[in-house]
Amino acid sequence: MRVLVIGGGGREHALVWALERSASCTDLFCAPGNGGVNCSVDLDITDFEAVTDFCAIEAIDLVVVGPEAPLVAGMVDDLEGSGTAAFGPSAAAAKMEGSKAFTKALCDEMAIPTAAYAHFTDAASALAYLDAQSAPVVIKADGLAAGKGVTVAETMDEARQAVIACFDGAFGEAGASVVVEECLVGEEASLFALCDGERAVLFGSAQDHKRVGEGDTGPNTGGMGAYAPAPIMSEAMTARAMNEIIEPAVAGMKGRGTPFKGVLFAGLMITEEGPKLIEFNTRFGDPECQVLMMRFDGDLADVLMRCANGDLSGADIRWRDDPVMTVVMAAKGYPGRYEKGSTIKGLDPTDPDVMVFHAGTVRGEDGVVRANGGRVLNVTARGTTLQEACDKAYAAIDQIDWPGGFCRRDIGWRALG
Repeated sequence: MRVLVIGGGGREHALVWALERSASCTDLFCAPGNGGVNCSVDLDITDFEAVTDFCAIEAIDLVVVGPEAPLVAGMVDDLEGSGTAAFGPSAAAAKMEGSKAFTKALCDEMAIPTAAYAHFTDAASALAYLDAQSAPVVIKADGLAAGKGVTVAETMDEARQAVIACFDGAFGEAGASVVVEECLVGEEASLFALCDGERAVLFGSAQDHKRVGEGDTGPNTGGMGAYAPAPIMSEAMTARAMNEIIEPAVAGMKGRGTPFKGVLFAGLMITEEGPKLIEFNTRFGDPECQVLMMRFDGDLADVLMRCANGDLSGADIRWRDDPVMTVVMAAKGYPGRYEKGSTIKGLDPTDPDVMVFHAGTVRGEDGVVRANGGRVLNVTARGTTLQEACDKAYAAIDQIDWPGGFCRRDIGWRALG
């Protein structure tokens, strides 16, 4: 099977790493890739015609679309229309991530437990609604905002400022409408299911750390680290989340005539009443994908192709018992202003249980790796216990020579205490 991975982040490097270990994958490409991906190709992934042409020329059997933006924009529709199988949802189904208001309406329709909410298309109405609310309250830009369009406001003044920022263009078109939500109380977890349009198959759990600072402080980021499995997702809790959230959503999308195929990523809050949906994402999380891929023990290319073809009934989904942790190394200044171009050395860990997945990196003709983004590296380790995985990850970080980078030193604190 000849496979093309779309994207250039740590998630895509992890997918490439797992696909390289798939018996059914014979040839592999990644566009645009990064400094750590050895099968990178120079291809503009915003040009869907160029992507479909590349697939025809290279006889690509399966395209795995990593990021959310091309999914929402309809890349899968174009690929399937040109005769190439693609892992990921159609544009119509990707609205589950592309519009928070769309997902809330689906929750209403299918009785999926979630936070109480209101949806607004102008600032005046949203601000008037806030006058009758109390903090804490959650303000969400309705559209895609690279994981940064959510504000958990601890004061009403902060909530008002978040609403004004959305409508003033802080998140571009994503903030043209706003969802105001009840602030759920509990512990967050991520649950992943592969979907073939009709059925959903569990694909693991994880917990991540969105805030930039230790102790989960500071502004939200795309993610500063993650571990899997999520201890709070017991067998019973996982079954409830599948039965009450994932499966009704898949049934609802099928009933609407827009069946969901791909990976459905449910951001959950585990409350005293049970699991409640925070949001749906329609792709693997980043950095959650990194820990999932290091635990997966099957033929990923075969499983993803079965998903794309609409029949997961024979999928062989197996997991290693070992827990895994990933720690993000980011450029100093992230998620604010940061510099690119600093040199990174020491990227070859000696421990076979450690993998450094690249995200925002480039490799020059001289072979030197340089920082080229905000989140730059994902140092990922497996261990017989989560503490061992944690220790291995930070030991590998200490061997990396990158004065321009930083990381949180408390990834996994919820589980490790």
